[in-house]
Amino acid sequence: MQTSPSLNDEVASRRQAITTQMAKAIVGQEWVIENLLLTLFCGGHALILGVPGLAKTRMIRSLSQILDLSFNRIQFTPDLMPSDITGTDIIEEDHETSKRRLAFLPGPLFANLVLADEINRTPPKTQAAMLQAMQEMEVSIGNKTYELPRPFHIFATQNPIEMEGTYELPEAQADRFMFCIRATYPTPEEEHRIVRQTTGNEEVALTPVLNAEELSHIQRIVRAVPVSDEVIDYAVRLVGASRPDHDMAGADVKEFVRWGASPRASQYLVLGAKGYAAITGQPCADYEGVRYVAQQVLGHRILMNFNARAQKITSENIINGILKTVKTSSGKVLITAK
Repeated sequence: MQTSPSLNDEVASRRQAITTQMAKAIVGQEWVIENLLLTLFCGGHALILGVPGLAKTRMIRSLSQILDLSFNRIQFTPDLMPSDITGTDIIEEDHETSKRRLAFLPGPLFANLVLADEINRTPPKTQAAMLQAMQEMEVSIGNKTYELPRPFHIFATQNPIEMEGTYELPEAQADRFMFCIRATYPTPEEEHRIVRQTTGNEEVALTPVLNAEELSHIQRIVRAVPVSDEVIDYAVRLVGASRPDHDMAGADVKEFVRWGASPRASQYLVLGAKGYAAITGQPCADYEGVRYVAQQVLGHRILMNFNARAQKITSENIINGILKTVKTSSGKVLITAK
């Protein structure tokens, strides 16, 4: 499939229609919503960090309504078992033969859009039950494998402040999230509007503007967006510079980083740049698209060491440093990062 300016214009117009509907239900959070749409258009999953009360759940639920997708919310708790989310075999009686048989009862993972609320509240055993679903879009129960609905996306939330009674997300699990999106506090004006809208009797009616088939079509358009070898090379060098033992690693990376980003980060930088080009109506992915998604792609993939935590150096600091030092293939350093 070859992309064209008209196809990218189609994606950009769909994005505008979705954000217009989202504005009816969500006040502010435009950057978060844009990155949620980027995740969807690229066919990925996203981890959303933010304190309670920032409308994370409402955003995902509203998206499912606007996109006319099936939606399930899973509240992760310490006693949640893997079968509670994937489903399990149950014994049922055949009314015609009066014989018992095994039948599969699907879990809440069987939906187009799944909200894994406070994913770090459940033990790693249950978190790991989603690994196959996120990568292969299927689940295995016993000796049978069941395909999940397409398109399939998981949006997980985490509270970055309260860590008591939580289980840190394993690196393999975190790496399967395309983006890590940080939701921030609203401005005073936005908070005023939030209070005004949510303390009355008015109900918001959202109009579906996209369906599952059309979303899958957009995802194919995004993957067909052209990208040059130079832009791919730039993404690969950004990721390489995050690894302490890499030739391109700077002094800060060598001092403060325990593990750098995996090759999946290079893939998602380029795919994210393609998505950014599509939603902004550009003909091809470019350097700025890679830089636009750099924090979201790399932030949860760069693991800091104890020295960094002691000096309050974050992965965001490291990524900003990498963006300021890694050059393009023409030897140019792009100073301004979005």
